[in-house]
Amino acid sequence: MTKKKSEESPLDALVAQMSQQLLQGKPITGKDGVLTPLLKRVIEASLEAEMDAHLHQESSQGNRRNGRTAKQVQSSVGGFEIFSPRDRQASFSPQTLPKRQRRLSSDIDAKILSLYSRGMSYRDIQAHLEDMYGAQVSPATISAITDRILPDILEWQARPLDSVYPVVWLDAMHFKVREAGKVVTKAVYSVLAVSTEGSKEVLGIYFGEHESASFWRGVLHELKTRGLSDIFVACIDNLVGFGDAIEDIFPRTDVQLCLVHQMRNSLKYVNYKDYKAVSKDLRAVYTALNADAAAQYLQQAEARWAKYKVLFRSWHTNWERLTNFYKYPPALRRIIYTNNPIESYHRMVRKATKTKGAFTSENAIVKQLYLATMNAHTKWSGTMFGWSSVRRDLVDYFEDRYLTPDTLN
Repeated sequence: MTKKKSEESPLDALVAQMSQQLLQGKPITGKDGVLTPLLKRVIEASLEAEMDAHLHQESSQGNRRNGRTAKQVQSSVGGFEIFSPRDRQASFSPQTLPKRQRRLSSDIDAKILSLYSRGMSYRDIQAHLEDMYGAQVSPATISAITDRILPDILEWQARPLDSVYPVVWLDAMHFKVREAGKVVTKAVYSVLAVSTEGSKEVLGIYFGEHESASFWRGVLHELKTRGLSDIFVACIDNLVGFGDAIEDIFPRTDVQLCLVHQMRNSLKYVNYKDYKAVSKDLRAVYTALNADAAAQYLQQAEARWAKYKVLFRSWHTNWERLTNFYKYPPALRRIIYTNNPIESYHRMVRKATKTKGAFTSENAIVKQLYLATMNAHTKWSGTMFGWSSVRRDLVDYFEDRYLTPDTLN
């Protein structure tokens, strides 16, 4: 038997009103969402019930109600005002919505972090939350929410590492930061590795004034302190002294210079009309079948382009580290002759930071990079592409170092 209209409860009336609003095209959630009044009603009813129970417990002390106080609340379905009951002795401490709490859950906090990790500015996040949820959140509140991840970042930066990473790529990014009333450029050092199980992992991100071999040496010492004892191949650009620093701290590590960086640096000296021809001749060097063939191609290119002697000086100086990859089997060669894996990671970071002209502080950069890195780790779930072939090559070449008790478990 259905209820007559006069017998409908307030909740039934509210549901009927919401249904009508939905039919009229009103949104379910957001600033003017139909769920907002229902949530307001439920919270206020819960607070009233808590007050009744509280006064019952304190009935012998003469405590009683003392009106209500208005409170602006933010939630994932919209912002709204509630009226919370008060008692004479101010001993009421509600659980539904504790004193001084103005957000019902961590939904908005999580949304802010998600938007921030995608490179949105505080102003854009404010506008988005206002539009979608009716939540008025100040820049100071947004900053405070994002600051909550700083302890997580410190813990992540100091976490223990595996003892062995077969391949590690090391490179730096540069960002503009406001400091002492002016904009300066800071280097951010990043270390990307592939584990013995084939998963990519950012081992750490570090700040420096500018990229230098001495700073990299400090980074390498810290990695060793965190448990890293062996790297098979370290892939780097041609920063002076960098390779020597790696070999000093990890003597068994082979250093492979990035051939893509080498090409870019070489072609800076080439006239536009010769660019394609010189590129083709130099590409033949690092696509040769072996190191001997590569040396012949370099000799031919040098003879043909004698007017660019300065171009070939770097190739001769760094020949051993440029051609290290030739001594490995084919599958392993493909992932170490270039810094493409870490540059791909840097592109993911740049996508999240491209809207920033200059960061307000180092902490602002660290927060952005950490969140972008966590997003990257999510996308890297599983093993690196073609890892089964690479793993066979690693076992064949580094058997005594790869097959350790850790990797056999």
